[in-house]
Amino acid sequence: MNTDTLSGAATDVSGKVKETLGGAIGDKSLQSEGAADQLTGTVQKTVGQAKDVVEENIRPLVDYVRQFSKERPFTAAAVAGVLGIALINTLRGK
Repeated sequence: MNTDTLSGAATDVSGKVKETLGGAIGDKSLQSEGAADQLTGTVQKTVGQAKDVVEENIRPLVDYVRQFSKERPFTAAAVAGVLGIALINTLRGK
């Protein structure tokens, strides 16, 4: 869990409290502010969860590629060249 996920959860909870309090005292402005805070908190939690997924899944792949490049620099350069040519041909429509 990262700081975005924790901050988003806190914002979501405070938004729920504001919305409930606004409903209890009849303050529509406070109620709306609470709903907005909940939405902000949900978005922030989602961003934090996405960061966690990227960190858990992409980081090992990047580390593997770096290690492979250090151990086999000529093979890595050849693979990069082939992928570059394939990308250029794809973008040109061939």
